[in-house]
Amino acid sequence: MSSREGGKKKPLKQPKKQAKEMDEEEKAFKQEQKEEQKKLEELKAKAAGKGPLATGEIKKSGKK
Repeated sequence: MSSREGGKKKPLKQPKKQAKEMDEEEKAFKQEQKEEQKKLEELKAKAAGKGPLATGEIKKSGKK
């Protein structure tokens, strides 16, 4: 009779990754990303408050 060892075996549990220390470049990059995100949010809020951008003038008919 054959054994029941079909398919993949479960891998051994890996130790949890320790949080690596961020160096100055990574901190600056993350800070820059946060500032960029804030600017985008502000621009979106401004754009949502206004009406259509190209309203133009009211067109009048040619009849008098």
